[in-house]
Amino acid sequence: MFPNYFIPHGHCYLWKPGLVGLHVLSDGLIAVAYFLIPLTLIYIVQKRKDVPFDWVFMLFGSFIICCGITHIMEIWTLWHPNYWFSGFLKGITALISLSTAAVLVELIPKILAIPSPAQLAVANLALQNEIGDRKQAQEALSELMLELEKRVMERTIALELTNELLQQENRDRSLAENSLRHSEAKLLERTQQLEETLQQLKEAQTQLVQTEKMSSLGQMVAGVAHEINNPVNFIYGNLIPAEEYIKDILGLIKAYQVYYPNPAPEIADKIHTIELDFILKDLQKLFGSLKIGAERIKDIVKSLRTFSRLDEADMKKVNIHEGLDSTLMILQHRLKEQPNRPPIQVIKEYGELPLLECYAGQLNQVFMNIVSNAIDALEQMAQQGDSPKGYWENDFYEHFQSTYCHLLTIRIRTLLVDGQWVQIRIADNGTGIDYDAIAKIYDPFYTTKPIGSGTGLGLAISYQIIQAHEGYLRCTSEVGRGTEFIIEIPLRSHSCERNLAQKQAVMNKFS
Repeated sequence: MFPNYFIPHGHCYLWKPGLVGLHVLSDGLIAVAYFLIPLTLIYIVQKRKDVPFDWVFMLFGSFIICCGITHIMEIWTLWHPNYWFSGFLKGITALISLSTAAVLVELIPKILAIPSPAQLAVANLALQNEIGDRKQAQEALSELMLELEKRVMERTIALELTNELLQQENRDRSLAENSLRHSEAKLLERTQQLEETLQQLKEAQTQLVQTEKMSSLGQMVAGVAHEINNPVNFIYGNLIPAEEYIKDILGLIKAYQVYYPNPAPEIADKIHTIELDFILKDLQKLFGSLKIGAERIKDIVKSLRTFSRLDEADMKKVNIHEGLDSTLMILQHRLKEQPNRPPIQVIKEYGELPLLECYAGQLNQVFMNIVSNAIDALEQMAQQGDSPKGYWENDFYEHFQSTYCHLLTIRIRTLLVDGQWVQIRIADNGTGIDYDAIAKIYDPFYTTKPIGSGTGLGLAISYQIIQAHEGYLRCTSEVGRGTEFIIEIPLRSHSCERNLAQKQAVMNKFS
């Protein structure tokens, strides 16, 4: 860019003082003029903000400055052979020059569209004529305004008397309206009080029904479990010695058969009649069946006790899966095959859950209500199944079973969410609930079941129970595709933590 192997341009002028001085003076004056012109353009643009295309002046000024710099370089290269740098500056000047020329070409139509002084004079004359016409119209309007003001004054005098009468009437009307508004406000306040009282009454009624229902159910279940448990324990306890006694008797019979292989004819006929060999083999199986039946009854009694939880009035840590299993055990008779439908399959997807701190009996009631509703939905779907002629009785049942058996399912899933919440999802693929009904299913006494089939309190009570556990009860459903209820309960409630903190404070106070 700055090579030293070129010779200065002054050698071309043979370093003649007159010729060199002439080029220096002319290039210097041209550069000064080029630098003064942009300053003038900038001054004009600053003073005249209304000048159109002011940015063109700036671009043109840049072009002129570049031209002035090239003339300065002409003087510089007389003594310094920096021709590459000079050529680079000329290239920049050429680019700016071409850009300016291109912009000016594009601006030619716009510049030509600017009105000429003659056109402006004609427009100014037309404007003055219009101003004159408007002045005449303004004068005529002023006269009309004076006439109008006169008429208004006359009307005003006449209206003042009328206004006095109207004001008196308005005052009377205002008093009547104020009295009416006051009465309406009192009526609205009384209505709100009645609505609040009605809501409190509904909540109290729902709570009373829940308490009475749980108390009756718990007492009945506990009584049944107690009455069944005593004879079952007696039977189960006597099975072992009875089995030993039978074994001893069988051993004695076998000993007789060894020592007396040929009994009397009457005894031989008796042995053949009662099929003694079959009895000897079947007695062991019979006692095994009796043990299994007794253990089954004990499991049912245990499930009934687990469901009632009468001895757990306070919050306790329980295994939530035991409550679900006890609910399913109690509803087992409804899940089995019925004359008008196949059995309902229950799919359990239990996750690994820690013990949940809750009111176990109340939570079991929630499970009972939701699973019962799921069974009702599946039975309703079974009753609404289309049945063509010729499929009644056995043929109809086989057709229905092959068509709907895969639909009659209840899926129960439990999982731990974020390590702090226990989530229980109970889903069925029954008839589903429409969108409008979902918004009202937790209202007391609202039910979609036929008259006499439901009280409309099950889900309302369940919602209150879950709220008492500081949890959430949500429902997602689609008509024809089933319903899912989602229960979320914290592992440890805040109210319980507050109670423990208060007990600890009292203990610290007295210790």
